[in-house]
Formats: sequence, structure tokens, C-alpha cells
Amino acid sequence: MNFTALSRVLEERKQPAYRLAQIKRAFFVEYLADWNELSVFPKMLRDEMAEKIPWNTLKVIKTQTSPQGDTVKTLFELSDGKKIEAVLMCHQDERRTVCLSSQVGCAMACSFCATGTMGFTRNLTSDEMVEQVLYYARFLKKTGERVSSVVFMGMGEPFHNYDAVMETVRTLNDHEGFNLGARHMSISTCGVVPGILKLADEPLQVNLAISLHSAIDQVRSKIMPVNRAYPVAKLMAAVRTYMEKTNRKVFFEYLLLKDINDREGDAIALAHLLGPDFRLVHVNLIKYHETHAFEGTERSDRIAFLRRLHELGVPATHRITFGEDIDAACGQLAVKEEEMKLKKTTY
Repeated sequence: MNFTALSRVLEERKQPAYRLAQIKRAFFVEYLADWNELSVFPKMLRDEMAEKIPWNTLKVIKTQTSPQGDTVKTLFELSDGKKIEAVLMCHQDERRTVCLSSQVGCAMACSFCATGTMGFTRNLTSDEMVEQVLYYARFLKKTGERVSSVVFMGMGEPFHNYDAVMETVRTLNDHEGFNLGARHMSISTCGVVPGILKLADEPLQVNLAISLHSAIDQVRSKIMPVNRAYPVAKLMAAVRTYMEKTNRKVFFEYLLLKDINDREGDAIALAHLLGPDFRLVHVNLIKYHETHAFEGTERSDRIAFLRRLHELGVPATHRITFGEDIDAACGQLAVKEEEMKLKKTTY
């Protein structure tokens, strides 16, 4: 919902100030699905508002649920017809995490990422990002659960849409609204240095994750073009500045790719890059959702890589994998949808 436009419409209709508060409560706290459920409004006013301001701007195109029921992936269509994805991950400890998109497509062109093959179309508005979270909040409401964390790890590079992403964080953090603690939100970047330095000065204690995937410039530049602009040393200098200013832990995402970044030398290089003080460092090793481009590291080799990091003193864990059987990796569902559309128009 566009609350800026909503405020303007309410003012034009000379509605009392409490009407806006009623709508915000219905939207962010009660998780109502549409204007018709807003029973505190007279029906005539509800109908009038529905004509002017859509309650939801995202249209559900497709939903996939894993056989285990722990992952729900949704393909949304925006008001301009573009498509994005979001994922709900249900952890065994009852945490419920929403992974949301910040852009339509992505300009970073990481070679292992399905979204990278799409190219960049446009930034999402804060309203479009918030609605992804609210969709799953309504979904969980049916079982008496709620969203416990949000990660900006879906389609897009969040720091290329910095202002809208931070507006989304503030909106979700609002104590009179959705009321999600900033520490329960994480922003993942592939290494956009200006964004890291900017985040270091933010008052909100949101978490920072770095999509690193290699500590070696030659390797990282091959799989992540951003490394040519912000090589590993420059990236880590920004991360150190962030740590000094915030005293907050930084999470390093490391996707294990067979024979590319999973050898002992890669583990040693990673330890040297992040050390010698590992107090504010944690490495998440990730099993690769295979695409046509790469193979994932075998399970035994993933275990060996983790063991070597531990021997070198690096705090590291294997991140739990969700939704392998439902195209839950970033951009997979949207890419498949576009491929289906192309096939239909070709024949």
C-alpha cells in the first residue's frame, strides 16, 4: 500500500487523523487482506478508498511449497507486469524468515546466480518490498505464527536501491506498525563498498552479510564482476571500517562450487583474509542450487572444507538449505516463468 498517496486521499476527503492510524493497524498489525475486511470504516468509505488506493499492489502468479512444508516460494507480478520472487523459510526452531527481493532482476551478473542472467530492469519501491513481507505475515496468521526475521537476499543488489531498502527497514521496524526488531533484519550485498560504508553510519542495528564466495581476486572476479570494481582488499577495508564503527558481527556468505572455490588453498586464503581476529566474523557455507553454469561441491568435500576452516580458527557453519526441489534459489522461478512465456510465443 502506498501510504503517502493514502494520506493525501484522506486529507482531500477531510477524514479525521485517526483514520490513517486505523488503516496502519489493520495493515501492519492485524494483517487484514483487503479493504473489505476493514470493518471500522463505513462501507461507502471503504469502497471509495479501494477505488483510489489498492490495498495490495502485488499479484500472486504462482506459489510452490516444498514437500516438507518448510519452504514456500511465491512469484509476484507487479503493477507494471514485471515479476519478482519472495521466499518463506520455516526453521525447526519455529523461526519464520522471509527472503525478499529489492530489484526486478540484477545488474551484478554473478555467474552462479539465476537472477544474474535476467539483467536489471528497475528498483522496487519500499511499498513493494514491504508487501512481500506482509503477504507472508497473512499466510502465517492462519496458523497463529508470525514473521520473525527478514533477509534482503532475494533478487537484486540491495545497496543499488539503498534509500528504498532502508525505508523498508524503518517501516518494518516501526514500533507502532509491524514492529520487527532491526537485529532481526539482514541486508546482503555482493560487495558494493559505498553501501557498506553508508550502512556503517546508520543508527539501526540491522545485520550485514557479504556475498564473498572467494577470498582470491582472480577467482572472485571470474564469478562476480563486482570484484573488478571493488577487489577483495578494498571490500575488506570497508568491512573493517563497518566493524570499527558498529562493533557488529559481519556474516560472510560462501557458496561452495566444485573445483572453483572449494579446495584447501581457498580455505586458507579465506582464513587469512578474515583473520587474525575472528571476533566479529562468521562464515556461512552454502550448498549450491545447481544451474547450467556450475556444479555444487560434494557433501564430503563440504564437510572437509568446514573442518579446515575450524582448524584455522574461522567461525563457520553450514547454512541450512531450503527449497532445493522448488526452484527456491534466487531468481530461478522468475527465469523459468520467462522461459515458459518465450516458448509459448515461439510456437
